[in-house]
Amino acid sequence: MISGLCNKVFLKAIYDYHLYDDINARYENPYEVGSFENLLFTKCWIDTAQWHMEDEIRNPSIDPVVALKWKRRIDKSNQERTDLVEEIDSYFLDKYKDVKPLPTARINTESPAWAIDRLSILALKIYHMHEETLRKNISDADSAQRKTKLGILLQQQTDLSIAIDELIDDIQRGEKYMKVYRQMKMYNDPELNPVLYNSKK
Repeated sequence: MISGLCNKVFLKAIYDYHLYDDINARYENPYEVGSFENLLFTKCWIDTAQWHMEDEIRNPSIDPVVALKWKRRIDKSNQERTDLVEEIDSYFLDKYKDVKPLPTARINTESPAWAIDRLSILALKIYHMHEETLRKNISDADSAQRKTKLGILLQQQTDLSIAIDELIDDIQRGEKYMKVYRQMKMYNDPELNPVLYNSKK
């Protein structure tokens, strides 16, 4: 099933990142260039690095100038993440291009890749919540609370994985169809963000 492959690749990306635990670390994608797995690994690596950028910017004693640098880097990372999601959706669109939707076919509330995007973030939440359950300097009550949260995240992962597999099955059978919506983020576009295009005058 597609979700099993996604979860496997995401876990590898997360563990590979934490071998370095360095936002600036260069990574080697172990999967063949152009493959679906290669896209998934890159996607999750971006998510993992951004997770740690978000930690940095929430430091209460951070210098405002440093915080702004992190904010701009996070914006750039968000754009890369969105581009990867659209690339993954393009993969699915091409894979099922010969499937003729049934007359009763419906469109889903989100595309396969945006659901997979949520699965990647869930894998990160599970990894880090598991790390929190292993902390030695917390009370038994805090440890129990973290374990409860971990259980909920694992259930979410199971449920979302099932939903993704069912969506892909529906698309294969022509019971649902998909489209790739380019996000067209306006804040990064010098032609669409008024602050950017007015600064040229």
